Amino acid sequence: MTTSAEAAAPPTLRSLLSRADLHLRDEDTAPDDALSRPVRWVHSTDLLDPTPFLSEGLVLLTTGTQFLDAEDEPSIVDAYVRRLSERGVVGVGFGTEVVRDGVPPALIQACRHHRMPLFEVPYRTPFIAVARANAEAIAAVGYARRSWALAAQRAISLAALRPDGLGATVAELAKQLGTWVGLYDAAGELSREHPARGLDEPTAEALHGEIGAVLRRGARAGSSLRLGTLPFTLQTLGRGGHLRGVIAIAAGDLDQEGRGVVTAVIAMAGLALEQQQGLARARGTLRAGLVQSLLSGDPALARRISRDLWGSLPAAPVVVAMTDAATARIDSVTEFLELRAEERRGAVFFGRSGDGLAVVVPASAPDVLDELVERFDARLGVSDPTGYDGFATAVEQARIARDRAAERDGGPVTHFADVARSGVIAALAALSGEARAVADAELAPLAAHDASHATALVPTLRTWLEQDCSHEACARALGVHRHTVRTRLALAERVLERDLSSFAVRAELWAAFAASS
Repeated sequence: MTTSAEAAAPPTLRSLLSRADLHLRDEDTAPDDALSRPVRWVHSTDLLDPTPFLSEGLVLLTTGTQFLDAEDEPSIVDAYVRRLSERGVVGVGFGTEVVRDGVPPALIQACRHHRMPLFEVPYRTPFIAVARANAEAIAAVGYARRSWALAAQRAISLAALRPDGLGATVAELAKQLGTWVGLYDAAGELSREHPARGLDEPTAEALHGEIGAVLRRGARAGSSLRLGTLPFTLQTLGRGGHLRGVIAIAAGDLDQEGRGVVTAVIAMAGLALEQQQGLARARGTLRAGLVQSLLSGDPALARRISRDLWGSLPAAPVVVAMTDAATARIDSVTEFLELRAEERRGAVFFGRSGDGLAVVVPASAPDVLDELVERFDARLGVSDPTGYDGFATAVEQARIARDRAAERDGGPVTHFADVARSGVIAALAALSGEARAVADAELAPLAAHDASHATALVPTLRTWLEQDCSHEACARALGVHRHTVRTRLALAERVLERDLSSFAVRAELWAAFAASS
């Protein structure tokens, strides 16, 4: 496959000198890389100062009549070459045996001094033949570029028909341009790229910030920027004020054909995103309805519809994960899950449920959950394994685990089994602000007494309860005499106006310590 860079290679002085039919001879007056500069045109003139009539990127052909009166005066010839160099002329061709034999030594010396490529054009090669050869090469490049553009647009159109049309389109555009291409969603997050991890981390972070700024402006536009040594072209997707994302291309200014290919991708991607949004809303509503069917304890409807649309529901036993549906990246999360559900038919099901997004996977294959956490930095609560007859319980378990993790600032994944092991009282305390408030009020008299009388009623009572209400064990733990413990507990009874010999009182105080802030 021909890439954009390969199809765009313009004719150079090196390619012109390599034409055997022209019989040109290089005078070796410039570094080798100077011969690689593109040649935009070939012009001939014998003016002593033709620079007002020249443009950059030209090769100038001359017979040297402008030097006849100067008798090869080095300063005049040097000034002539200097003017050409400053104007951007990429090479000089000297036609010999027209007004003089051979290339003037003063011209060779001046070209060597200014690092200007110089070549001999023999008498048998007319200047028009050199100009025509370059013009034909330019035309060939133009034809190759147009052919490439047509082939690229055809390949991109076929890619758009694949299951993940957007991802395939981005990948095909990257291949055609021979560079990195990334698609960012409306939240400014990278959703697709090719090649994967094609940017180093600092560049990726800087580009993420620039794209966020573009999306915040909300105006449809194209822009160019440079991050370190890499140039980038950014193109927004969607209508002004309703941007759907940005396509970023690791390339600078593109030529007309390159811009045409990118414009085609922008149009297809923008349309696809608009259509996907409407379809996503419909799919989301349907999925939410199927979740409600599962919650009602009647999975037959969900099984039938899922089988027809997405494949069978994940095989039991399953686990249910809940993540916060209010996150700004929920559209990206659901899009990711749609792709995984398409790729792994019968292994992933998801839908909104109340205040969250429920994700159902086989208990034996939870890798999609790991990928979800890693890719989106999501926070998940995960239920115990269950059959679909316990789906409602599993959703509640996952919600409790998710909220417990948020309350305790836990890790990205919290399993209900871990929450259950911490006990009922800990769960009530974690999930209820009222429980903490009541607990603090219950123990407040002891804390106030300790503060005003320099006693140690709070730590003594807590330790006594922790030591199964053993005076001896409490004394050892605190490093005091057991009679001191008895005295402090008697004082605590009076302060609290509670009978510590009652199991109910002891249980309530233990719960208060567990729930207190």
